[in-house]
Amino acid sequence: MELQVLPLAVTMMAGPQIVAAVVLVTTARPVRVCLAFLLGVAIATAVGVALARGIFALLGQAIAPGDPSDRGVAAVVVQLVLVGLLALVAVKNVVKRRTAEPPKWLGSLMEVGPRKALTTGILIILLMPSDIAVMLTVGANLEQHDAQWTAALPFVAATVFIAALPLLVYLLLGDRARHAMPRLREWLTTHSWVVNVAACLIFIVLILAP
Repeated sequence: MELQVLPLAVTMMAGPQIVAAVVLVTTARPVRVCLAFLLGVAIATAVGVALARGIFALLGQAIAPGDPSDRGVAAVVVQLVLVGLLALVAVKNVVKRRTAEPPKWLGSLMEVGPRKALTTGILIILLMPSDIAVMLTVGANLEQHDAQWTAALPFVAATVFIAALPLLVYLLLGDRARHAMPRLREWLTTHSWVVNVAACLIFIVLILAP
């Protein structure tokens, strides 16, 4: 996998994903809950990339069987479609920014335990459209370069590391982080549209980058 795909790990956690990670740090048992959440993120990202790799392996054979030079045709088409969809999502977030509200499930995370946090980590990756798009891009890249699934392990590790940043800050900064995290949580939940637009723009740039 080319190194230029690794920055996509940032987009994996941009949006409600990183907001959820921050919210979990402010729960009664932040360490246990956050570790369960990170395990869920790791499982979902690894499974998602493996599925994406398999999908593009099938598509590549269907479009150009036996011709390695054309293996990336399906990937290019999907990436261009994704750029259009992401642009529409970004515009929608800007237009509706005054009436935008954070997802209701974010508020319920304040009371979750490790088991629910694990489930949240899995679902927030596998069901989030932006994350599906990222994993499809990684899978397409793996297929285009005839790389095995294990080549995506740095991407999986980078995604988990970014998801772990709120917990790491909490552990490293102690009381300062404990006081700052609730304020950060409130800002992220009330300005979720900013995070979503930023995620869309970052992803578009990464897709179009040579």
